[in-house]
Amino acid sequence: MVDDAIRKARAPDGQGGTCPGKVTLVGSGPGDPELLTLRAVKALRGARLVLYDHLVSKEVLRYAGDEADLIYVGKQSGHHTMPQEDIIDLMVRLALSGKNVVRLKGGDCFIFGRGGEEAQALSLAGIPFEVIPGISAAQGAGAYAGIPLTHRDHAATLVYATGHLRGEHEVELDWEALARPRQTVVFYMGIANLPVICTELQKHGLPATMPAALVEQASLPTQRCICGTLETLPALALEHGVKPPALIIVGEVVALQPVLAAGMHTPASLTEG
Repeated sequence: MVDDAIRKARAPDGQGGTCPGKVTLVGSGPGDPELLTLRAVKALRGARLVLYDHLVSKEVLRYAGDEADLIYVGKQSGHHTMPQEDIIDLMVRLALSGKNVVRLKGGDCFIFGRGGEEAQALSLAGIPFEVIPGISAAQGAGAYAGIPLTHRDHAATLVYATGHLRGEHEVELDWEALARPRQTVVFYMGIANLPVICTELQKHGLPATMPAALVEQASLPTQRCICGTLETLPALALEHGVKPPALIIVGEVVALQPVLAAGMHTPASLTEG
């Protein structure tokens, strides 16, 4: 199916390939299609060719025009439809053939979305491109779960970190910086390494009682928010069967979640834990 779509996309379309097409890197937001920006919707409606990732929902894809060719190039943990290098190669070659491409990503392109790598490749290849930012997964998770990522009384600093460690014994994060007080830390792609993350944060100074939460399927009707502490969160994740995509939020602001969630009327304000 993917091969057929790629062959169709590579077929001549009358542009002659004399000048490169334009690539539009679009952030599709955390999942709720109503969180798409107007500019993102406009780009999708005018698209003829869309390369989209795993975290882009079907509801978001419905904004693409009827004539658009949709090519799935998503990556999941342990299962890559296409390696990142091949995605970049395909995108560059399609643009160099004269085609305009919309590269659609979950969240925001430049926040753990590898949009920087793709933009760099486009620039080096002399391909014009545009970046349309999206609401990040962290913003969506905090807003829909009732966790303010910053708060004058609790968090003067906000840090985004990857929880995707490169090996069982290869921990590359600056744990001392991540374990500082009065800050919120949001870990992307960290569910598989949740016990390591919670242990390292405690080793480097955060108390076991530090509030921490998991937000699964952020902003979607299936969202779950599971609150606990650094000590209890790994067991809660197992108990509730939490699976990616999910974010880990650590900081005093998590303690505000029950108060905020009680008054919220979003469709994704379910809480467990």
